[in-house]
Amino acid sequence: MMLPSLGDSISEGTLSEWKKAVGDSISVDEPLAIVETDKVTVDINSTMEGVIVKQHYEEEDTVFVGKPFIDVDTGAQAGSAAVPESAPEVEVAAPEEVAAKETKVEEPVAETKPVEESPTETRVQMTRMRKRIGERLKESQQTTVMLTTFNECDMGAVMDLRKELNESGKFPVKLGFVSAYLKAATMALLKMPIMNSYIEGDDIVTKHFVDISVAVATPTGLVVPVIRNCEDKTWAELEEQLGDAAKKGREGRLTVADMTGGTFTISNGGVYGSVLSTPIINPPQSSILGMHSIIKRCVVRDDAMAIRPIMNLALSYDHRLIDGREAVQFLIAIREAIENPEVLLSN
Repeated sequence: MMLPSLGDSISEGTLSEWKKAVGDSISVDEPLAIVETDKVTVDINSTMEGVIVKQHYEEEDTVFVGKPFIDVDTGAQAGSAAVPESAPEVEVAAPEEVAAKETKVEEPVAETKPVEESPTETRVQMTRMRKRIGERLKESQQTTVMLTTFNECDMGAVMDLRKELNESGKFPVKLGFVSAYLKAATMALLKMPIMNSYIEGDDIVTKHFVDISVAVATPTGLVVPVIRNCEDKTWAELEEQLGDAAKKGREGRLTVADMTGGTFTISNGGVYGSVLSTPIINPPQSSILGMHSIIKRCVVRDDAMAIRPIMNLALSYDHRLIDGREAVQFLIAIREAIENPEVLLSN
């Protein structure tokens, strides 16, 4: 059996776990192993029925699409590959030798245990996904002229509206903040198409649809599923799709197709307590929006001091394509949508 496809343009991966061993019986579509690629973790299922007689790789080996993965005896029964032809001969000691051994008494010796030193470091191999994340981050720094512009927004109105809508049960899902950011960013991207563009050679390519990548942390690393056609979706629909994507990411079920083709990225460091950051652009995109913790701060409103829930916004962008003026206008458009959240209910 050859290693099947792991996704478009993926030719190799790392064998992270065998689910079956030599001598085990297998049937079609039964899980055999788990392979980790640059982007996703893939379950490898059997395409044959029989008994495994050879595994061509050890765990942690690099495996290649289209190369032999396992050998299967399609005519054998389970366990037949592991049964020896005959039992080895055993030499039996004479009775008097056994008696002599049983009556021999040895003097106990005090056991001295060596002093174990505490480990000063550990060393583990980087996962393929972690290495790929590092490569892409380095690529972003080397291929873009990245600049970050900041702004802030008052979250009071959107917090009140979200609470009111969730308590009313108007929508089948509970509305969250990230879906509100998605809606606000979509509206701003439609107003300013340059933010939805990227450089390809000597050309500027502008997408006339909004597919937003959303950074999601998983036990194996950061993944970025894409919420597609955001321009056609309501706040509630965005929340539903976001929840599905986050669940698939945590369960390791995201496919390559789920994470390719985004035109813009949102990263919400606020869920981890981040107050401010400079997010790194996700190539080949040209901009990324960082959201942060909502913190009560003392601000001036109508010439008076007030305590308001404030969130910092950070927009990193490729300065070869996007000017500072455009970046500021984009952040202001997002801020205005969040501070006047009734517009988020429009479609």
